[in-house]
Amino acid sequence: MSRTRMAAPERGGDYRGFILLSILLGTQREVSAGRILYSIPEETDTGSFVGNIAKDLGLEPWELAERGVRIVSRGRTQLFALNPRSGSLVTAGRIDREELCAQSVRCLVNFNILMEDKMNLYPIEVEIMDVNDNTPKFLTEEMNVKIMENTSPGVRFPLNEARDLDVGTNSLQSYHLNPNRHFSLVVQTGEDGTKYPELVLERVLDREEVTAHHLLLTASDGGDPPRSGTARVQVTVVDVNDHAPVFSLPQYQVTVPENVPVGTRLLTVNAIDLDEGVNGEVTYSFRKITPKILQIFQLNSHTGELSTLDGLDYEESGYYEMEVQAQDGAGSMTRAKVLITILDVNDNAPEMTVTSVSSSVPENTPPGTVIALFYLQDRDSGKNGQVTCTVSENLPFKLERSIDNYYRLVTAKNLDREKFSVYNITLKATDGGSPPLSTETHISMNVADTNDNPPAFPHSSYSVFVPENNPRGTSIFSVTACDPDSHENAHVTYSVSEDTLQGPSVSSYVSINSNTGVLYALRSFDYEQFHDLQLRVTASDSGDPPLSSNVSLSIFVLDQNDNTPEILYPALPTDGSTGVELAPRSAEPGYLVTKVVAVDRDSGQNAWLSYRLLKASDPGLFAVGLHTGEVRTARALLDRDALKQILVVAVQDHGQPPLSATVTLTVAVADSIPDVLADLGSLERSADSGDSVLTLYLVMAVAAVSCVFLAFVVVLLALRLRRWHTSRLLQASGGGLQGVPASHFVGVDGVRAFLQTYSHEVSLTADSRGSQVIFPQPNYADTLISQESCENKDPLLTSIDFHECKDKAQSVQVSSVIHLSLYSLKKYILCKFLYCFAK
Repeated sequence: MSRTRMAAPERGGDYRGFILLSILLGTQREVSAGRILYSIPEETDTGSFVGNIAKDLGLEPWELAERGVRIVSRGRTQLFALNPRSGSLVTAGRIDREELCAQSVRCLVNFNILMEDKMNLYPIEVEIMDVNDNTPKFLTEEMNVKIMENTSPGVRFPLNEARDLDVGTNSLQSYHLNPNRHFSLVVQTGEDGTKYPELVLERVLDREEVTAHHLLLTASDGGDPPRSGTARVQVTVVDVNDHAPVFSLPQYQVTVPENVPVGTRLLTVNAIDLDEGVNGEVTYSFRKITPKILQIFQLNSHTGELSTLDGLDYEESGYYEMEVQAQDGAGSMTRAKVLITILDVNDNAPEMTVTSVSSSVPENTPPGTVIALFYLQDRDSGKNGQVTCTVSENLPFKLERSIDNYYRLVTAKNLDREKFSVYNITLKATDGGSPPLSTETHISMNVADTNDNPPAFPHSSYSVFVPENNPRGTSIFSVTACDPDSHENAHVTYSVSEDTLQGPSVSSYVSINSNTGVLYALRSFDYEQFHDLQLRVTASDSGDPPLSSNVSLSIFVLDQNDNTPEILYPALPTDGSTGVELAPRSAEPGYLVTKVVAVDRDSGQNAWLSYRLLKASDPGLFAVGLHTGEVRTARALLDRDALKQILVVAVQDHGQPPLSATVTLTVAVADSIPDVLADLGSLERSADSGDSVLTLYLVMAVAAVSCVFLAFVVVLLALRLRRWHTSRLLQASGGGLQGVPASHFVGVDGVRAFLQTYSHEVSLTADSRGSQVIFPQPNYADTLISQESCENKDPLLTSIDFHECKDKAQSVQVSSVIHLSLYSLKKYILCKFLYCFAK
């Protein structure tokens, strides 16, 4: 039982429903129960609705994608598609019924709907309904008919028929001839329903009256609205012709293989006309032929040779039938039938259509599980169409024959995903032709994982070396465990086993990223606190149930040069006193005065110490052992050597960069401690008396310099007042000098500028005997009053005594020098006083 769905707007009934085709895989019998049938008119737009396939399959629209519902066709261009939103079957492109089915009464397009999850196959048939989209067409637009003038009325002359590619009522239905008094039209119907027009002579023709008659033949179909095509018919009246052409055979037959080359001569038709001259010349032409045959065969109009114009294809048509007519010069015609049989050759390889395939199979699948279902066919016939199928060797699969031309691919033994996670299966189909043709189809199948392998570390233990003083949060190591399983079964998480180290837990020192296995330091390591750390890392997968494995990890802390040498001796006193080492004046060179003892908390070369004398009151008097730290005399002590010797010893390690510490040693050059105290007392008294006398001298000098400076200021003010008084007298006498610029006069500002032209340099040393004061020569370039200004011949200054101007300039110059000298002396004495006071 089958039900039909009409998608055309003009469908007369609505037959809903279907019976599903079920293919029970893995059993010995197949159950088939009908098909789903739709219908749709041709030439519909792309995306036009064909049928509600989701509803007919008992599914919701969203289940089409979820359950892997798709269209499977057998080598034909895909004409239909599934709309996943609406669950409808729609057209995928333009559909031309005449291109698909030619003149067939019914045009059915067959394909299958495959449901992947259950591997069920549902056959679908869509009937393409014809629409009147083709106009009847004649083979030629003009036909020539020759009729002898003595032809009796009632004689019929066949005309070329028109062709309409549509079927049913849309096909060719009638012919019409334009009205005239000599001819009429009769339509004959052949056994296959084809209508042939024939021209009937109604009245005797007279060549002397009319030599040619022009007619119009119209062919119409039965569509709504109808379509029609026309052809011109020219009837030529010719003289009497005694004989008509006669074919040598009433029917010509030939059998050729489909692979003959284009242009091959298939046969030659031959007609004989006993007339002479023009009436005996015979020409050949096709009469009953389709446009498609005209594209495949050609007929030589003079020789009658029939040859191929295009390649032959047995799968398209196994034979061709046509009519050939022979016509002499007078217009007499005769017809003969030509039958061409095409022999099949093995020119088509087998076609393999995979209707259902499992893309993934669990590795614990038992043998005999169905993997794929596919269909085989070969368009050739006989042995050329007999197909055998094989599967690749050395694979755990085999083939089983199903109903018709269906095959099943099943597992032959257990699978192991860890050995082969993907199988690329090659199915080869070979026909029985000579030579045989074959085709291959490749199926890629993934083996789904089951959690049957725990994570595994590449090594049983790891050793990590981390420098101390590492920053907090630094990545120190990374462990990786491999799980040959896949997906969640191979998702590995890492953790650190709890343990203690000198009190704190391991988790307070390091942490691990559970996803990446990267270990991080939670605090800065100190080599002086601990040298190594023992951990245990656990890797667990996410399977059900989860599997795990462990690995031991040893973290070794590397020493860095982060500790400076520590001076143990001489130790710094805690009571504020200064330790003193004794060196007798009678000591010989190499005498051991003392020994500097230091340690370094680092290890290795970071703790190797070296000693050197960094600074000494008398550099050549003492020497320090490079590796021992022993302070020894380098020469014999002399009486002139100072009693108190200060030594600075540096202790340095060999790290990178090196660190160092210094210690200051006070060495007293004396034979005993009482001698040291006596010497220190005499030195202190002499130093105190000398300092008091020097202080008295310095105070007197400062007082003297201050008095001289005060006297100079008084003299300078007197000179300023005198000059101001003189300027008032000049203004009172007539103001003759009112236009003179103020810069031509010398005042306090001029003296200040004059003094600024001098520079001095004071050099002080620790020894007062080595101090000196340098007074450079004065520079007169910037003095405000020069000799040239005094010798100016400006009439405004004729009343001024130039000699007096020179004397005043010299007096200012001398006073400036005196002032500078006193100022420098004052500064020198002050510096000397401060130095002595500091001592």
